Amino acid sequence: MTKAHSRKQQMAAGAALAAKRGEQPESSLRGASKQMAESMSEKELKDMAATKRKNLPEKQER
Repeated sequence: MTKAHSRKQQMAAGAALAAKRGEQPESSLRGASKQMAESMSEKELKDMAATKRKNLPEKQER
């Protein structure tokens, strides 16, 4: 099970999942969400998007 490491990653996974399901056009995706939609399965995106945001940082530190 893949978990998101930041809130931004979780939100990008949710946008990619919506596009993959046809709930929003893929042309509306940019950056990380576009790359995720192309390279990840729907199950992987669902697992990442389902990560709870409570204790996640806003963005991942490098």
